Amino acid sequence: MRNKKTQAVDPWSDRVDSADWSAVTDEVNEYGGALLPQLLEPEETREIRGLYESDELFRSTINMGRHRFGEGQYKYFHAPYPEPIERLKQALYPRLLPIARDWWTKLRRPAPWPDTLDEWLQMCHDAGQTKSTAILLKYAEKDWNALHRDLYGDLVFPLQVVINLNEPGIDHTGGEFLLLEQRPRAQSRGTATLLPHGHGYVFTTRDRPVRSTRGWSAAPVRHGVSAIRSGKRHTLALVFHDAA
Repeated sequence: MRNKKTQAVDPWSDRVDSADWSAVTDEVNEYGGALLPQLLEPEETREIRGLYESDELFRSTINMGRHRFGEGQYKYFHAPYPEPIERLKQALYPRLLPIARDWWTKLRRPAPWPDTLDEWLQMCHDAGQTKSTAILLKYAEKDWNALHRDLYGDLVFPLQVVINLNEPGIDHTGGEFLLLEQRPRAQSRGTATLLPHGHGYVFTTRDRPVRSTRGWSAAPVRHGVSAIRSGKRHTLALVFHDAA
């Protein structure tokens, strides 16, 4: 049990630990994604949204329309990250690790991930994947994010997390988080989730195991964001591998 001093220093870890991880695991295994508790308080979401104009914090800016990714804009943070981002990544990784290892065992793939995020990122860097991958996204009215998979390099962690930094129904309407799963020899299955303010959502990075007549098969999963009907929406995306 943490003492009060530790709790005061790292509230983000406490919020991650407050999830019913058995239920989260069941939900991710069934649908490829699952809602998480409130990981950021309203003041923290405002502070992170406010970072968007601080260009020195970011290594790259992407205009989605220019690249035919949808409409909107996002930026990759430089590492080291602001404290809430780093703390959340460190707290989430060991909770997601058992799911990742179970998935790759079912798919008969080697599971390369060590016990700590720092060790895993060092493996990425040793393989030439050295670019930071935490993302701050900004959507305005009529913006959207096309369905896609994140292809950053050969070393991949199969789960990632997004956090809505705005209040649905007040700051924006629309902007549901979308998953589209291509199931073996079947039609695709879609889900749409409106993320509450400050809550996280864990989802499949590229593919995941689903049962088929031949045992376990890899189902590709794409993700995106539906059109913003009104207002603005900011999202923090936490990826657990670095990029080539």
